[in-house]
Amino acid sequence: MSDTQIPSTIYIVDDDEAVRDSLRWLLEANGYAVRSFAGAEEFLAAYDPEQVGVLIADIRMPGMSGLELQEALIARKAPLPIVFITGHGDVPMAVSTMKKGAVDFLEKPFNEADLRALVATMLEQARERVREAHAQRDQQAVLSRLTAREQQVLERIVAGRLNKQIAGDLNISIKTVEAHRANIMEKLEVTTVADLMKIALARAEES
Repeated sequence: MSDTQIPSTIYIVDDDEAVRDSLRWLLEANGYAVRSFAGAEEFLAAYDPEQVGVLIADIRMPGMSGLELQEALIARKAPLPIVFITGHGDVPMAVSTMKKGAVDFLEKPFNEADLRALVATMLEQARERVREAHAQRDQQAVLSRLTAREQQVLERIVAGRLNKQIAGDLNISIKTVEAHRANIMEKLEVTTVADLMKIALARAEES
């Protein structure tokens, strides 16, 4: 299944039932699958980070606020683009959420065309994030198949060691280092040291 065929969901989190219903009706009328929740806690209990989706959330809600919901999703490293629904007085607050990764905010009463355009943009962002997450997992799976010696050579390549230095470090010949280096690049399907370092550094950030 290609990433454009992966089922996607628009999540609505708002304590105002009328807002939830109107948003749901509008989005479903445009062909989107929609799930709505009356509170942030209820949404977090149901949310599956493997699901491609976007979140439309009220910034002010009883219990966990939209801001606290955003913090919880950041802590989970959830690949979920967010648009906040705000009242006029909440605009400065909404701007601050964008610095933390929110895609945008809609000020009440919001324009339906603006909402549709934002949802389309968010879904493409969500798919891209899922693509990146899958690519990282694929790279991690390949890295795990490197032999112990190849791991040692890779660590030294990333540290900027030359082949001659790596050979001295590991008490092996330069030709053996070159062979390990070629095997590593073939297994990781890269052709440049720069690409090799990107994969290795991404693994370091994940660990």
